[in-house]
Amino acid sequence: MSRLWEACVGARVRGGLSPGGAPSGSGPAEAAGHDDVGMRRKSPDDCGVGCGSAESRSCRGSDGRREAPGRAGLRESAQAVATARRRTPRSGLLPEVSDAELSAAAALSLRSSPCFLRVEKNETLDHLISLSGAVQLRHLSNNLEILLKRDFLKLLPLELSFYLLKWLDPQTLLTCCLVSKQWNKVISACTEVWQTACKNLGWQIDDSVQDPLHWKKVYLKAILRMKQLKDHEAFETSSLIGHSARVYALYYKDGLLCTGSDDLSAKLWDVSTGQCIYGIQTHTCAAVKFDEQKLVTGSFDNTVACWEWSSGAKTQHFRGHTGAVFSVDYNDELDILVSGSADFTVKVWALSTGTCLNTLTGHTEWVTKVVLQKCKVKSLMHSPGDYILLSADKYEIKIWPIGREINCKCLRTLSVSEDRSISLQPRLHFDGKYIVCSSALGLYQWDFASYDILRVIKPPDFSNVSLLGFGEIFALLFDNRYLYIMDLRTEKLISRWPLPEYRKSKRGSSFLAGEMSWLNGLNGQNDTGLVFATSMPDHSIHLVLWKEHG
Repeated sequence: MSRLWEACVGARVRGGLSPGGAPSGSGPAEAAGHDDVGMRRKSPDDCGVGCGSAESRSCRGSDGRREAPGRAGLRESAQAVATARRRTPRSGLLPEVSDAELSAAAALSLRSSPCFLRVEKNETLDHLISLSGAVQLRHLSNNLEILLKRDFLKLLPLELSFYLLKWLDPQTLLTCCLVSKQWNKVISACTEVWQTACKNLGWQIDDSVQDPLHWKKVYLKAILRMKQLKDHEAFETSSLIGHSARVYALYYKDGLLCTGSDDLSAKLWDVSTGQCIYGIQTHTCAAVKFDEQKLVTGSFDNTVACWEWSSGAKTQHFRGHTGAVFSVDYNDELDILVSGSADFTVKVWALSTGTCLNTLTGHTEWVTKVVLQKCKVKSLMHSPGDYILLSADKYEIKIWPIGREINCKCLRTLSVSEDRSISLQPRLHFDGKYIVCSSALGLYQWDFASYDILRVIKPPDFSNVSLLGFGEIFALLFDNRYLYIMDLRTEKLISRWPLPEYRKSKRGSSFLAGEMSWLNGLNGQNDTGLVFATSMPDHSIHLVLWKEHG
């Protein structure tokens, strides 16, 4: 009798049933030491369901020889299943055995017999499967799916799931979102993962946003914009037409572009529509700056003038320079206007009266840029909130005090070479914390608190590249052929845009950057409006604009 049959009978006896299905009781066979079906007493070497001896490591075959561990059990179990399927209760040899009893007996043998090896267990299961019908196979399939496909994101605590997800890259996470609705819900709500992914792309993070699904949407928007930059599809171009002579001066603020021309006029344009809002008659403009009420112009006639937009009237005239005025800046709060000239001087004026308050000397080249800016860091000479005056020529950047002392001296002079062998490009960036300027050696960044050089950035073929804008994350550069975006964290160029043959200017007044806030990090809203503007040989203005998100 096979052990499989013994297991079936033993299960019945333990359940209180006789082999034929009736309740069992004690009898002569039981007293004689036989089992419930009249079988012989099991010996220590018998390899039944429980393997009578722990020392036994082999089983005896029908010829008395020992077989490899588990093979006798495999053979007998398979034979017993086949026999039980074929025989009927009327044969008198075996009572009827149900499918449940056969399965229970096989499972008990597989689970409890140490003689069964892994391969032999697999063979036993294969044989059981081959003897099973459609109902049993469907039952097996349903239970295997539950046992094998454990959804760890569903079973694990949310905090532990988020910890595991942090080790995956964003592209893999997006793929995981396609697995199921549950996975998509958990992964989309993992705020820290998506915020980190957005930061890595140069995106600004607003911690006040509480929506857990917000940052996945931001990442998808960010990855689209970065792909557009890489594929040269992020920008579009347009032109402003209206001047009849060369345009020398440009200034941009809050979506409005002011242009000053040799045709003795200045115009104010709405960049988004291309419409001219104001046009007033002026002198020849070499530099312009404006606000809502007024326009300040520096001219090749050696003067500075202030104009009213609404009426076009000249409200103030500043005379005193002996050379063309290439740069102007002013501050209404201080009631101060500063100007840089080809006469190598910087003048400080009273904005309301036109009186010259001070003349700053020390430059030995044309002063092509002046900047009046509030300091944001504490230094040896300034405190946060103090106003700073910077002026630049071809070789040097000078830092001046804002005061009315006669013949005051500059506080500091910055340069990239002591022997003046390396010249500076005609653009200067100062945000109150850092001074940045480009040269043939690279992009120089000074710390305003200590006046030390923080770094020199040298991208490939930098000799002809000029600075347009500089932020915490990105820098905007250009040369004769392309507009470039650099990731300042890696110092690598991530995008470029072709430029037409624009009008060159040694003073840097005929081209400028537009919106600058995105240089500190994109946020999905600041990548709009003007990127770059320059005057063209045909007297038009070429504009490079952000393209709307696809």
